[in-house]
Amino acid sequence: MSTRPPLPPFTRETAIEKVRLAENGWNTRDAEKVALAYTEDSWWRNRGEFVQGRAAIVGLLKRKWTRELDYRLVKELWAHDGARIAVRFAYEYHDDSGQWFRAYGNENWEFDENGLMHHRHASINETPIKESERKLFWDASGPRPADHPGLTELGF
Repeated sequence: MSTRPPLPPFTRETAIEKVRLAENGWNTRDAEKVALAYTEDSWWRNRGEFVQGRAAIVGLLKRKWTRELDYRLVKELWAHDGARIAVRFAYEYHDDSGQWFRAYGNENWEFDENGLMHHRHASINETPIKESERKLFWDASGPRPADHPGLTELGF
């Protein structure tokens, strides 16, 4: 069985590290790679969609990133306790017509002893924005640079 450090129980520092690792993974937009951070039978609520298992997670993420182009995500630790982490996040993307959107949300995560997430509850709202209103800028092929502002610094 594989492990994904840091492992629970989380300290503030290891919870922040886990959040940043998740953010970096999602910013690759590589559904197969991202799914490896979840247990084989992981359970998700993502908006109004409920999925279970890595294959379903891969399918959801592939559909997501086919529609959400030039996706850039920032996550921030909200709270942690034992094997649970709560985050808030914002991401920006455009659709195939060129309309930009900003999505905001919260996620509640629960991990197994190997550091794999087995439950993810996500609540997400989005709003159309003008391209000139974008705030998340970095090379879309990689993680958010260390010097790029986080959610609090951006005023989200």
